[in-house]
Amino acid sequence: MNAPFHVVFALYPRITQLDFTGPFEVLARLPEARCTLASVQGGELEADRGLKFAGLARLDEVQDCDLLCVPGGYGTVIAIEDAAYLDALRRLGRSARYITSVCTGSLLLAAAGFLRGKRAACHWAWREQLARFGAEPDVARVVRDGNVFTGGGVTAGIDMALAVMAEVAGRDYAEAVQLAIEYDPAPPFCSGRPELARPPVLQAALARIDAMRAERDAAIGRAALAFNSAAGAAA
Repeated sequence: MNAPFHVVFALYPRITQLDFTGPFEVLARLPEARCTLASVQGGELEADRGLKFAGLARLDEVQDCDLLCVPGGYGTVIAIEDAAYLDALRRLGRSARYITSVCTGSLLLAAAGFLRGKRAACHWAWREQLARFGAEPDVARVVRDGNVFTGGGVTAGIDMALAVMAEVAGRDYAEAVQLAIEYDPAPPFCSGRPELARPPVLQAALARIDAMRAERDAAIGRAALAFNSAAGAAA
């Protein structure tokens, strides 16, 4: 790898910051890596917990990339119907060597047309919605289908990035980076997946999710309708 390896993080307001900062910490360590943070508007962007990022490029000014990474977050509900954002994903993804996502970012890849007929991961609460775009929901933490790598919820972005790194730079290199960042998860509780969480914990999580479900499901439904109508017209 002598030429720069260009990684583009396609951001939008109210992302979950760990969805991209986790993969960023890994992918920025690729040999010759050049990472670009970009959004439709460029400039400053605020994540869903108030953390702000400045100096973003405009997506329409990014010519191409080797790897495209799409995070999830509360802002998915807006981004999935943002024509400029989805158009940028399509343009960059068409020539990218690798297309990746974290959490509900896979719904954005699906709406952009990259997951039809492919297996994909997503946050457990929204995973089944992928089927509305012709994708096959997969419960694995990291799913690879062709040149598309998708990670499950939030923290799975680190795993996804290490999997891509092994593909790009070799397993030995990826393992060395994993060691360097001391990525050796040992969570204090066995509740990281719905099937492992104790019933009251799961019910509390579902109650919080249900509070936002109507708005998000409606946006996904409209995006899926637009996606399938466009696909039908092109057939």
